Amino acid sequence: MRSESFADHFSQAALFYRSMSEVEQEHISAAYQFELGKVTKPEIRERVVNEILANFDAGLAAKVAAGLGLPAPKKGKAPPASEPQISPALSLLNCVKPGIKTCKIALLAAPGADAASINTLQQALRGMGATPLLIAPTLAVIDGLQPDATIAGMPSIMFDAVIVCGCESSAKTLAQSGDARHFVLEAFKHLKAIAALGAGRNVLAAAQLPDHADGVATGDDSQSADVLKAFIAAAEQHRVWSRATLAESVSA
Repeated sequence: MRSESFADHFSQAALFYRSMSEVEQEHISAAYQFELGKVTKPEIRERVVNEILANFDAGLAAKVAAGLGLPAPKKGKAPPASEPQISPALSLLNCVKPGIKTCKIALLAAPGADAASINTLQQALRGMGATPLLIAPTLAVIDGLQPDATIAGMPSIMFDAVIVCGCESSAKTLAQSGDARHFVLEAFKHLKAIAALGAGRNVLAAAQLPDHADGVATGDDSQSADVLKAFIAAAEQHRVWSRATLAESVSA
């Protein structure tokens, strides 16, 4: 004869959800809304909310119901009180170790960029264990440097962070490029650390991005050391969660 626990389908789900950070819980809620929003039969959406979600977390069920335009969910069956309430080990954010080791960082540049400053950036980032890649409008050599990929061929979703290199002519080319503007817009929306050196700030301005938002480091060429320090501090957290609300207004 099977034990009563065999029929318990919700305690583990409750433990998992309650162990998540606020950011992770928001992602789970958004994922349910996204996936259920594609379900064409309303009765199936209602069943998931009322017969599954409400049985392990009423708050999650209410958020998903609101996002789907459903009535407030019915009260579900609470998991047994004897079950553990939280396990920190289940949260991915609890496992994040600060640092940029293994991070892939885009160095966004165009013809006219200064090879010496790019080399300095690359050496500094490699010294911290990161992988900096030179990304440009084309694969044409820039001041003796061979780009690793094009902006269109390797978008910012493939990177952990972005640095827009300085120099007036390079920045002008990037600012006039829809692909380059989209590159930084998408990085901003995905809460990635961004730095813009010298005239590189013009690229952020062209994309209508604020240069003083959380996780965005800017400064003159003479301030490159300070900009890099601020950039690293943001990048080593892997995502700039404090920017999430502001990023919602960005179209990318």
